[in-house]
Amino acid sequence: MPKLLRPIRLLILVLGAFASLVAAPALAAVQITFYSKQLSSSFPHSFVILRGTLERNGARIDEDYGFTAKSISPAILMGSVKGEVVSDHNAGYVNRSESHFTLTISDAEYDRVMATVERWRTRRQPSYDLGSRNCIHFVAEIAASVGMRAETPKKLMKKPRSYLEYLTEANRPWLQARSAIFHRAPPAPAAPARRARAG
Repeated sequence: MPKLLRPIRLLILVLGAFASLVAAPALAAVQITFYSKQLSSSFPHSFVILRGTLERNGARIDEDYGFTAKSISPAILMGSVKGEVVSDHNAGYVNRSESHFTLTISDAEYDRVMATVERWRTRRQPSYDLGSRNCIHFVAEIAASVGMRAETPKKLMKKPRSYLEYLTEANRPWLQARSAIFHRAPPAPAAPARRARAG
């Protein structure tokens, strides 16, 4: 091979290798963020946002999901009503909500999240019940689908912020092991009870 062609061939090989790296979905990952919205007339009061890139095919993900009653009326206080999965949380709605934590999930975990969303989307109507199938129950099932402990204490099922704080603390070591991002400071430890002084 002529000496002049050797460096050109080497350059072509280097450029080809670089192009293949650029074309691959580098550091592909999807992140899920859990949100609450306390004391608002806008529903739902808890929801998730997924953003990132799937590792298997490089597909871009930018999705949000929450569960709510189709029509907000006094009927939700009296029993089950028609429900729906919503995915149109605009920037203003998100900015007025509180993010609790962000977790990087695998493609398999993303698939389980989407299976959960689809299960709620296709529930038999009436599918929304303020006491047993509301936006908090929906988010709890999504958390469980990625491997979190997601018990649903009855006393928290109408308190979205309190429930997301509970979910965070119940899973903090697990979340830390997975390098999750916490958006709120952990609650301060309770002060020790003061002993009564003898008189």
